[in-house]
Amino acid sequence: MGRYPRQVIAPVAAPPGLVLALAALLAVAGDQPAVRVTDDLVNFGLLVYATVCAVLAARSALGRLHRAWVLLTAALAAWALGDAVWLLYELILRQDAPVPSAADAFYVVFALLAIAAMTQFVAEPMRESRLRIALDGITAALCLFLLAWVLALHTVYDTYRDDLAALFVTLLYPATDLAMLTIAVVTLLRADARQRVVLTLLTAAIAVMAVADSTYAVLVAADRYQTGDPIDAVWGAAAVIFSAAALISRRTPAPRPPTLHVPSNASLWLPYMPLLLAGTIGPPLVMSGLERFVVPLIVVAVCLRQSVAAWENRRLLAAAADQALRDPLTGLANTALFDDRLAHAMTLRSRLDRSVAVLSLDLDDFKLINDNLGHSAADRLLADVGRRLAACARTGDTVARTGGDEFALLLEGPFDESETIAQQVSDAFDIPFTVDGHDILLRPSIGVTVASMSEPDLTPEILRERAAIAMQAAKRARSPEVHTFSADMVPADGGGADAAAGRSGGDGAAQIRLLGELRHAIDHNGLDVVYQPKIDLRTGDTVGVEALLRWPHPQRGLLLPDAFLSLIREQGLIQRVTELVLNRALDDTAHWYGHEARIPVAVNLFAPSLRETDLPDKLCRELGRRGLPTDLLTVEITEDIVLSEMDLVTAVLRRLREYGVRVAIDDFGSGYSSLSYLRDLPIDEVKLDRNFIAPVTSDARAAAVAQAVIELTHDLGATVVAEGIEDASTADWLREHGCDVGQGYLFGRPVEAGRIGGLAATDPRRTDDAAVIGPP
Repeated sequence: MGRYPRQVIAPVAAPPGLVLALAALLAVAGDQPAVRVTDDLVNFGLLVYATVCAVLAARSALGRLHRAWVLLTAALAAWALGDAVWLLYELILRQDAPVPSAADAFYVVFALLAIAAMTQFVAEPMRESRLRIALDGITAALCLFLLAWVLALHTVYDTYRDDLAALFVTLLYPATDLAMLTIAVVTLLRADARQRVVLTLLTAAIAVMAVADSTYAVLVAADRYQTGDPIDAVWGAAAVIFSAAALISRRTPAPRPPTLHVPSNASLWLPYMPLLLAGTIGPPLVMSGLERFVVPLIVVAVCLRQSVAAWENRRLLAAAADQALRDPLTGLANTALFDDRLAHAMTLRSRLDRSVAVLSLDLDDFKLINDNLGHSAADRLLADVGRRLAACARTGDTVARTGGDEFALLLEGPFDESETIAQQVSDAFDIPFTVDGHDILLRPSIGVTVASMSEPDLTPEILRERAAIAMQAAKRARSPEVHTFSADMVPADGGGADAAAGRSGGDGAAQIRLLGELRHAIDHNGLDVVYQPKIDLRTGDTVGVEALLRWPHPQRGLLLPDAFLSLIREQGLIQRVTELVLNRALDDTAHWYGHEARIPVAVNLFAPSLRETDLPDKLCRELGRRGLPTDLLTVEITEDIVLSEMDLVTAVLRRLREYGVRVAIDDFGSGYSSLSYLRDLPIDEVKLDRNFIAPVTSDARAAAVAQAVIELTHDLGATVVAEGIEDASTADWLREHGCDVGQGYLFGRPVEAGRIGGLAATDPRRTDDAAVIGPP
């Protein structure tokens, strides 16, 4: 009873001690008048206690269980009233109760109500099923009664053959007890796992009472029973077991809603066992001639035939039940079966100290696959995913498909291996799926939660919800890593996982394949960072580099950002890619700095990063961790990403500059923003877009605008950088009109980090915050 609190254990454990004391007293001095009175009072008190416990159970139960406990309460109350009448005979009237007596009327009511109550405990979806169980009980009771008659009860008949009322009452008790016992056993075999403890106690109580009633009938027939007989303690024990069942039922979870139930093997032959016993043992004792042998053979044949038919029906029902609990597409468990096994696992966890974990998995970008490859291909892909997940699970684990592209794993066992299995699940997606000749790399978002033993009241519903929250956290992070639930996680509001579904143009399958390959490249450091020099137009010296992203695709060759940047933005991968480029650029800068090459590096930041108020602190920590001065980093922002949340972005940029990090507006002249950005934003550089400066040597109007922007930028104390310079005439014009820094193929193409180190050589110990690139 380790899983029940003390307030339940104490009321359950105390009454058995009273019964044991009563049994000892009756065995030693049962014939003493005072002991007989004590016997009556103790048994009456135990029945009142059992009735009160049943009332409490009925108040806390719902549905059919409420009806069952109400009926059982009425039955126990009738039994207690019968004992009260018995007390009246012996204590007030000072006489032995006759057979039959007024008390027997209440005992008969108890038997009938108890039979009705036991049929309500059956977790069957149809009333006809309960009727079948009731008929099974009646059939078994009649057969067992017949067998008992042949073996012993005929002596009771011989005693009361002239008193039909006494005969009826005396034989009714064993018959109804046998009916109740049979129904109880069949009910127990079909019981929900949550109800088995309670039903086991009820079955035990009925069995104990059946022994007492049968013994009583034989003793009365032999005129050897009187109050104070040790058999009275057996009735008391039955009352105690009834009360224990009632108290424990209040702490038992409600049973699951009725579903298609497959009967156990025992429930197939058990109803026929009494018939088999009566039909094979009885005839040889009461018949003569050939019928002594033929009748048992007929009974055996009938029982075998019915058992075979029941077994065949069970096979059909098992197949139907399996289909009802399986996902038809993948063959995995469905939500109903998963919830059922999770509830059972949580019940075992509380009793056996077992580990229970739930893994929730969602396929990223699956809508894109569904829309572009079609439902048939998507279904085949889901079936393949199901097979891979099943291969990762251990024996005893449950893999389920819980939604369109959502799966769940129930991991239960003596030890917590959820982290290992979750990693195996993640690794299983490293191998592409082949659908209609297309190799598709899928990425899952995986969340895991483990039921802590410090939370004994944790419910299956909360455990599943936590796994879903962890999965949503993984989806928001766009990370291949498994996310384990923690209290600071919050559910996602939904969002851009399927944004690419709305993309127009292009081959859908190719886009899906490219997205899968891109995710794989991000997860496995398959993207490269190259650096393009920035040249002082007056001296020709290299004054910095810009970090640029490249993807060396294994089939398509080197891809520029234009080929995949839209996917990165649409699929919410921009943050991870930004972190990848930033970390790589700072690592390379630290390497150059350690080899006496002080080379500032510029890195592009996008809108999500600029909305993070802790961005300045993060960047400074990364710089400090590598021992780099803050002025070696320039963050570049495009002019169109600050159109919204201007105040927030401005505050972030201002703090960056306060720390010494330089800020540049990239691609100036490519958007539609106002020149007021030059006034309002705290910046150090303005980078003129290649299309803005390309026509300056051939278009007077373009040249006039460019010259005005250069002069205005200088007036605001910022540096002018021109990018995309590809010819000497453009470089000469920019130099003549005061442009500070140039960048483009004319000066150098982007190169790997190893080819940058010799471009500059200044004292790496210099740590002042003066900008390397300053206004003229």
